[in-house]
Amino acid sequence: MKKAFLLFGAMFLMAFAFEANAQGPDAKVGGATIEFEKEVHDYGTMKQHGDGGCEFVFTNNGTEPLIISNARGSCGCTVPNWPKEPIAPGKTGVIKVNYDTKRVGPINKSVTITSNASNSPTKVIRIKGKVEAAPTAPVAPKVGPKAGN
Repeated sequence: MKKAFLLFGAMFLMAFAFEANAQGPDAKVGGATIEFEKEVHDYGTMKQHGDGGCEFVFTNNGTEPLIISNARGSCGCTVPNWPKEPIAPGKTGVIKVNYDTKRVGPINKSVTITSNASNSPTKVIRIKGKVEAAPTAPVAPKVGPKAGN
């Protein structure tokens, strides 16, 4: 009886492994998925008050529509904009992120994305770089009788 049970278990595992292998490496994952072309955007060094916009392109490689329910920046200086409509299987979408470049110094911020993706319902993408102070206009020296007083 014990041998029959082991034999049955081994056959079941082999059948399961055969089915998983038969789907192949390119088989779509069940449900919705979210896969980004890049997960970090590096601005490099940019000027204060410069363009702080960037885009993160993603694809739904699953079998169901992908719905992004929220995208939240790690602070008020990082503002994401995401598609509100479902992304069909095989289609791409874009999450736009705008960083407020009035702040001078290093950038290391994140955007947390919440969706129905079976592979990653909570996903974090990042922005990094450095904002240099804008050059200031030189002050013209005063001329005239009150210049030295």
